[in-house]
Amino acid sequence: MRGHYSAAASCPQSFIVPGDCAGMRFDQVLAKLLPEYSRSRLQEWIAAGQASLDGAAAQAKQKVWGGEAIVVQPQAHPAELPHQAEDIALDVVYEDAALLVIDKQAGLVVHPGSGNWQGTLLNALLHHAPQLEGVPRAGIVHRLDKDTSGLLVVAKTLTAQTALVRQLQARSVRREYLALVWGEVRHGGKVDAPIGRHPTQRVKMAAVENGKPAVTHYQVEEKFPSCTLLRCRLETGRTHQIRVHLTSIGHPLVGDSVYLKGAQKCMPQLRDLLHGFPRQALHATRLALEHPESGETMEWHAPLPQDLRELLHQIRDSTHEPA
Repeated sequence: MRGHYSAAASCPQSFIVPGDCAGMRFDQVLAKLLPEYSRSRLQEWIAAGQASLDGAAAQAKQKVWGGEAIVVQPQAHPAELPHQAEDIALDVVYEDAALLVIDKQAGLVVHPGSGNWQGTLLNALLHHAPQLEGVPRAGIVHRLDKDTSGLLVVAKTLTAQTALVRQLQARSVRREYLALVWGEVRHGGKVDAPIGRHPTQRVKMAAVENGKPAVTHYQVEEKFPSCTLLRCRLETGRTHQIRVHLTSIGHPLVGDSVYLKGAQKCMPQLRDLLHGFPRQALHATRLALEHPESGETMEWHAPLPQDLRELLHQIRDSTHEPA
């Protein structure tokens, strides 16, 4: 799926330090001898002991004087290696020759990336349906955050993938989420605010003027003291969209460690319960789309997972007033 990696890249490479490199740092010499690799990659190899100087491990800052023997054992970056199939349990809601609908568990990363090169939904899909190796991104056309649970559709063929991407672009795929937020939301509404990368905190997204268009509709499902269960419908599918939009109107998600700032006002009997919930309280509960082959409108529902059901049950018990 990522074919630019060559097995030859892992073969040891030997060099003699040229005389004109005398006085240079070890990492500077490697950068000169191996210009096809980034300085950071070379420093990683040095730190891992994959680049030796006269048969011994060396420090990046160590000086060389010419004539020393260098042996480098290049290692491909995980991003350059083919994705591996892994036997990871999937909750398959629906499957046919064109589509696969998954009820993703919280804690499962959708696509390999920095810090999560294995153990992802993509790895699980390659095990479940090996033919997905021939489909870009193993058929994944949209994502859920690691700690968001719920419905996600996967295309099993190139034709299905193209059709689903077009539906997403046309905003005809219907996606609804249940979200438990801080504060008492009195009525439903709409957030229409562009979303882009946070200007100073690169791991976060934010509502910014020059962002991509993003629209979230929400309605009240159940009211509690100190928090509210909302049903959110996406028109667009921007990264962290619901989390960003609800935070922007003063109602961040319960358990959201990225967007939740400080302690929230809360009735005493709910404080530990809400602040102790270990993930953002967000679940993709409904998915509707047009089947890419038959044209039939199909719809799936996923009930709340156990952790969110238990949280709501405890909230109701804690706030119930005896007759």
